[in-house]
Amino acid sequence: MSVRNITTMSGFLLMGFSDNHELQILHALLFLVTYLLGSAGNFTIITITTLDPQLQSPMYYFLKHLSLLDLSSLSVTVPQSIANSLEGSGYISSTQCMLQVFFFTAFAWGEMAILTVMSYDRYVAICFPLHYEVIMSPRNCRLAVAVVWLSSGVSGTLYIAAIFSIRFCRVKIIHQFFCDVPQLLKLSCSNDYLVVVGVAGILFALALACFVGIVLSYVHIFSTVFRMSSAEGRSKVFSTCLPHLFVVSLFLSTGSCAYLNPTSDSPTFCPPALNPVIYSLRNESIKTGVRKLLLSTEVT
Repeated sequence: MSVRNITTMSGFLLMGFSDNHELQILHALLFLVTYLLGSAGNFTIITITTLDPQLQSPMYYFLKHLSLLDLSSLSVTVPQSIANSLEGSGYISSTQCMLQVFFFTAFAWGEMAILTVMSYDRYVAICFPLHYEVIMSPRNCRLAVAVVWLSSGVSGTLYIAAIFSIRFCRVKIIHQFFCDVPQLLKLSCSNDYLVVVGVAGILFALALACFVGIVLSYVHIFSTVFRMSSAEGRSKVFSTCLPHLFVVSLFLSTGSCAYLNPTSDSPTFCPPALNPVIYSLRNESIKTGVRKLLLSTEVT
């Protein structure tokens, strides 16, 4: 496709991978395997936390919504990239691009929000066990999840509104496998990007507040754990807290790497694909729920 055609076309050209068709096929296969495994893992967690009576506590209720966000996040960008690689074309229409921006930013913010809620849940469970059922009542849990999903929609809407104010003056080539906001800003005219930067600044400040909340929660959690006299009690706390801490660390580290190095295309779907594995490795209740699900499937 000539530079002139790219400049005048209504959509964008995604150039996240090599122009070599064999390598594109390899990328498509790797993405397909990752997508199927990640989707299967998240769908399994959603299923067992919905059906298993033993997994109806607030912790697993929030985990279910984290898996919903992960599954949705994977589905926003990866299938489109697989299709483009198989077709040998990186073209994406303006409508598809804007939808990717909306849903990707919405689900990314939603994951940050739900991880903050989960850290608060663990803080209350460990530091205020006698008041846990009152503070984390079903009504409060539903309210917290509603705020998470509502704030996700608001963040996506703010980004889309800001992106629509941009005029694209440069060649419409995005060096990423999906419509990434930093890459779109590089195509904008003069100071058109300032509105997007303002929106990003507001959401960054909110994300920083969430991060501080997570850190403070775990400072209190570990302070309480180290005062426990029972080794069994400490082990039980670590089995429920460490998976969440690993997920938070993975989410923040990959997000930081992706935006400190915007040309990188690999970290963006690692957390949604790996989160089910992280929770399954350390959580005996999840393992038991998976075994029950497999056994019931074999019986039927």
